[in-house]
Amino acid sequence: MNSAPLSPTGTCTLVGAGPGDPELLTLKALKAIQAATVLLVDDLVSQAIVDFAAPDARIIYVGKRGGCKSTPQAFIEKLMEAEVHKGERVVRLKGGDPFIFGRGGEEVEHLRAAGIEVQVINGITAGLAGLSSLGAPLTHRDHAHGVVFITGHAKPGDAGTDWQALAATATAARLTLVIYMGISSAEQITAGLQAGGLPAHTPAAIIQHASLAQQRHAITTLGALPATLAAQQLGSPSVLVIGDVVRGVAQWARHNPAPEATAQAQAS
Repeated sequence: MNSAPLSPTGTCTLVGAGPGDPELLTLKALKAIQAATVLLVDDLVSQAIVDFAAPDARIIYVGKRGGCKSTPQAFIEKLMEAEVHKGERVVRLKGGDPFIFGRGGEEVEHLRAAGIEVQVINGITAGLAGLSSLGAPLTHRDHAHGVVFITGHAKPGDAGTDWQALAATATAARLTLVIYMGISSAEQITAGLQAGGLPAHTPAAIIQHASLAQQRHAITTLGALPATLAAQQLGSPSVLVIGDVVRGVAQWARHNPAPEATAQAQAS
């Protein structure tokens, strides 16, 4: 007969660190970071945010980034569980929001199955912060009736997104597409969206390192997106925003007086 599991004496909180700018942290997130005795920190969390931790807190870097050596997810979950059982105040510090492509759902499921309750503190996601930094919205009564946050990076063994079907839906429902982790698949994504009926002249934005001092961006069109990525040498971490709302960005208005105009891009 199995013995009953240990009763957790510590706490666990999943904290969204936002896109990187420490001033975009919520007060609740800041308080949790300052109170933590153990922080498990994602690769995309800026050092300025980690610096809010108490001097005696233990910082454990558990970076996960596509194309790079990553800490196994199962190891992170077991580590969180073990530290809670030691009585630690554990904060799992994630870039953006824990529940938007942050594997927060997987971690909550694991911890709850182990009898550990988890608090989640939301953070501003990069897709929102990126386009907002350029002065444009993700939704607009005249241009976009909704927004889709979607990953361009499929799980191994997963067929991934049906870009043609998504394009048809986005066109019919007038949706803005915000694509995370889509740089390495940009050509496939672009081809699929155009095959699904999204016009090549659809405005597009690429935002790298959203909200940070080293932020760079380019304004272009869907059809010219892969070429713009190469010409401007923009890479990960970047978000792609595709839709008519990009017309609200100043560069678009200056360089594209009509949808048929040649795609222009400007990095900053």
